[in-house]
Amino acid sequence: MTPRAARRTGTVPLNPILSTWPLLLGMGVLMLGAGLQSTLLGLRASLEGFSPPVTGIIMSGYYVGYLLGTAAAPRLLRQVGHIRVFAALAAIASAAIIVQGLLVNPLTWAAMRLLTGVCFAGIYVVAESWLNDRASRANRGRLLAVYMLILYVGLGTSQFLLLLSTPTSTTPFMLVSLLISLAMVPIVVSAQPLPEGVAPRRVRYRDLYRNSPLGVVAVCASGLVSSTIFSMGPVYAHRSGLDTSGVAAFMAVSICAAVVTQYPVGRLSDRMDRRTVIAAVCTLATAVAASLVVFRAMPHALLLVLTGCFSGLALTLYSLAVSHVNDKLEPSQMVDASSALLRMNGSAAAFGPVIMGTLMALYGPRAYFSTLASITGALTVYDLWRKSRRRAVSRSPRGAFIRAEPQGLPAPTVDYTRPAEPPPRAVAARPDARV
Repeated sequence: MTPRAARRTGTVPLNPILSTWPLLLGMGVLMLGAGLQSTLLGLRASLEGFSPPVTGIIMSGYYVGYLLGTAAAPRLLRQVGHIRVFAALAAIASAAIIVQGLLVNPLTWAAMRLLTGVCFAGIYVVAESWLNDRASRANRGRLLAVYMLILYVGLGTSQFLLLLSTPTSTTPFMLVSLLISLAMVPIVVSAQPLPEGVAPRRVRYRDLYRNSPLGVVAVCASGLVSSTIFSMGPVYAHRSGLDTSGVAAFMAVSICAAVVTQYPVGRLSDRMDRRTVIAAVCTLATAVAASLVVFRAMPHALLLVLTGCFSGLALTLYSLAVSHVNDKLEPSQMVDASSALLRMNGSAAAFGPVIMGTLMALYGPRAYFSTLASITGALTVYDLWRKSRRRAVSRSPRGAFIRAEPQGLPAPTVDYTRPAEPPPRAVAARPDARV
């Protein structure tokens, strides 16, 4: 029985985490491959003597493909369905990394990196539309936080897989391919109820921005930050004098720190104004990154601790921003909105490695944390400006919005087979609810 059918019959739907465990498990395994792939390519490019700007262009190819993938994914979901789209895209991504291991040159790597971006973008649209089908406004922040936590566990753990073989061999490339292929298994064999065919309601970019300017800007800023960390973090670590194990430790700390922060920050954002949480996260992240720039001569252990603090804060921005935007949407808009938000995130992310590669070529490794501090600092200023323009949505209207649903039924989620009846717009229609 689908969630919508359950609401019609009055039965209580499954816990959203229990009903999405095949997706969460598959995404966790997929991130083991994705995290190893990103670090492997950055480190191998540096070992092959590729210049930082060339490496940045190669790594940015992923985000160019990301844009193409988010544009094509909704149509594929309508025609094929979630499971088949996930399986097909994972198979192509698995083949792409094998090609990169066999043909080591910038042009081939850029082309395969672009293809990988197309595949992973489609997979993320599958995942986030599936999660939004199970989420309500009351638990969206926590559910997305669990999702991001699992992603970061996979990404962080994957860094230590780099130590199983030398990055100059084809073995780690084959390991990435194996992990991406295995990610399909729990989803393909799952007996859990899945989202049905997709018939999303169109969402325009200007409407997303009009409803939530801060959410849209934060999604873009998170793209810049995350692409810089994942793509150029290994280059920064290597150019700072770290060996392969040091690079793996640096990236593992950068990613695993987000595992600790995702759920507490997500839960906090469900209980108070998300704008305040975003402002606090950005302020703290800026202070930490600035300290890494100012105090460069510090023990290696302290460097790792501060790096983890920055990443743990900054990598919560995407789930916070998406939750903030989705709070203002009708259920039938969420699939298309997920695609649009991923597209904006990818557009911004495409510039991150190129900008960072250029700045590191000009100013050396110190440009890494200087640029990251500038991004989070600018978002802090924009957040505070938006808060001065619109007062926060109080918890009482937000609670009334949720309680407006019939007794015993959850807040509406996405109906993938037909346009949903629009819910009351008591919160989103208020001018002071737009931030």
